[in-house]
Amino acid sequence: MDRVQAAALRDLLEATGGRSGWIDASDEFGFALRRAPRRVGGLLLAGPEDDEPWHLAAHLTDESQWADLPQLAPVLLRHAPPPDAPPHLAAGLQRLDSAGRGEALLVVAQQDPADALLERVDDARHRGARILTLDQSAAQLRGLAHEALTVPDEPGPLTFDSAQHLVSLAAASRDTAAGGLRTRLGRWIEAVSGPRVERW
Repeated sequence: MDRVQAAALRDLLEATGGRSGWIDASDEFGFALRRAPRRVGGLLLAGPEDDEPWHLAAHLTDESQWADLPQLAPVLLRHAPPPDAPPHLAAGLQRLDSAGRGEALLVVAQQDPADALLERVDDARHRGARILTLDQSAAQLRGLAHEALTVPDEPGPLTFDSAQHLVSLAAASRDTAAGGLRTRLGRWIEAVSGPRVERW
């Protein structure tokens, strides 16, 4: 799913009631995510060992570049990065041992991750890091969060994966209102395809 498809999904959800206010909640979460890290490199991103959030990391990095919000580019924390991993994929969970004030940790997990990760999240919280969570049925993880967003576990167009696209789109928007997102998307389309020329 690209940003055009994500915006179309957002419009679809809004037209059908926004999944009981989920669109508004995702806008608020995106705003909180954008403001949480106070410096470049201060947004840490983690998930379960068997489902590390590579996809969201890539989208947040793209959105940070497009919106000129360098603090939104996350540091993906991996459970077991290989010794020869490139720098952007070499950070391990040990980075959480030094996480503290001015930094934010976004944990993405459909269900509760292993206790070892939960303990690291709790420790980072006690040292002053801002904890944000995106989940579907992770009650323990949600209990550690300063800001939490839960994706409804119901049939329909809003899935856990598509929700991550909507969050990254909202996080990079300086105006989290629907009109702001549409305006930003329109500017992007015009930049890619050139201005529209009226034919007579």
